[in-house]
Amino acid sequence: MHIPGPEEIRALHEEHAPTSEAFASVHRHCEIVWSVAEQLLASPHLAHLDPELVRAGCLLHDIGVYRLYDADGRLDHENYIRHGLLGQELLESVGLPAVLCRFCAHHTGVGVTREDVVRQSLPVPPADYLAETPEERLVMYADKFHSKSRPDRFLSPDAFAARVRRFGEEKVAAFQALRDEFGDPDLALLTPDVTRPPVAG
Repeated sequence: MHIPGPEEIRALHEEHAPTSEAFASVHRHCEIVWSVAEQLLASPHLAHLDPELVRAGCLLHDIGVYRLYDADGRLDHENYIRHGLLGQELLESVGLPAVLCRFCAHHTGVGVTREDVVRQSLPVPPADYLAETPEERLVMYADKFHSKSRPDRFLSPDAFAARVRRFGEEKVAAFQALRDEFGDPDLALLTPDVTRPPVAG
């Protein structure tokens, strides 16, 4: 299976980003998520994971966000939950294998269940959108520590745990399980080559 490298993935971002601002926001976020995952992968107990697959998953996971920008460069926040499926469709359309396409549709929150979709009337088909493989779980987990909000910022593990609590204690437990599996990243060590956003929490 061909796993695209960073330059090939960057070219995909550049091709599908509607504006330079959208590219800067989304691609930077994806790179930061990879920085988080790469740090965690240094732990010996994660040596069984495929680092190339994790890197590609991190760098591709939010590419569907581009399809939520309108002609004026405004992001459709109301339908943001759809970015995962839109990303999966985009990657399928360019011929990437399903194992890569899944990173888009299976990284949101700490996993979106069919029950979540129905109970919250989410604008996606009722289904389970759950990270299943260790690589999928790591991408989903690493994504939780950086927000693309303006200005962008890092979230400490405790800050994210507090944020996800509004969706139910089962989501807090799911996030804790990810912390137990992968450990907490040291956000102070990340992205030394770029202007660092602050850490919340």
